Amino acid sequence: MMRQFAILFVLGTIHLMTASNLSAEEVIQLWSGQPPGEKLDVGPEKDITKPTDRLIAGRKIIKLKNVVQPEIHVYLAPAETRNGASVVICPGGGFNILAWDLEGTEVAQWLNKIGISAIVLKYRVPTSQQKPKWKAPVQDVQRAISLTRHHAKEWGLKRDRIAVLGFSAGGHAAARAALMTQRQYDATDEIDKLSCRPNAGVLIYPAWLVDDEGEMLEDLKVSSKTPPMFLVHAFDDGISAMSSISLLAALKKNKVSSELHVFESGGHGYGLRPLKDQPVTHWPHLCENWLKRLGWVE
Repeated sequence: MMRQFAILFVLGTIHLMTASNLSAEEVIQLWSGQPPGEKLDVGPEKDITKPTDRLIAGRKIIKLKNVVQPEIHVYLAPAETRNGASVVICPGGGFNILAWDLEGTEVAQWLNKIGISAIVLKYRVPTSQQKPKWKAPVQDVQRAISLTRHHAKEWGLKRDRIAVLGFSAGGHAAARAALMTQRQYDATDEIDKLSCRPNAGVLIYPAWLVDDEGEMLEDLKVSSKTPPMFLVHAFDDGISAMSSISLLAALKKNKVSSELHVFESGGHGYGLRPLKDQPVTHWPHLCENWLKRLGWVE
């Protein structure tokens, strides 16, 4: 029901001024009215990048703040290579900002090159002062997955090959979307009748999945119906690698075929920009091979 959404840019090549120089084909608001939950009153959306910010692989990143009206930015793979698989991408940023290009549009560019369509999610931030801080972002992830299923035929996608990929705080939201069996908001329309669970999960340095003792949070439940996952972490990451390690252990216990790579070094927040002497930044190649074994990529 396209009339329910404000389609901001339609089927074109609109330049979004991102580091990847990639253009979205559509930008669609997630919610037809006020998003569910607590209203954000934070002022206009803006990029808060400063000239003095730390560079990642020699480049700045776009830091979006004050996202009140969440959107999906649709990057369909070229028609001649599009394989029907799609990924909803959740950039990180501590639930304060979104690392929009580093962990969003640049990831879409990589996925498009291997035939996968990308849906970059601009979820609500900042929510770090809300309780729980993950609730609104998870609602947005779930809605984005259902919305992708709603448009699957139109976009040449398969409803049973929709993954979620998240970094850091976005990895937390993506993990919850993959693990939770219940929608975190009341269904409002036909779109919400479609499943909000992904068919696979890719979590890159996911944050805050464990307590101070390194044990999985009690409200995070893995079952035999949890989708397969691919996880990456650096041992020296300030956001504990136990988030990935403990999740992998729970997946193994429930016989959910998954893959984890923990690298000796690499820190946090590298996206997929290659860094010298840091093999962790080559994770996209490992992930592509995993997707091939899943049968999602030829």
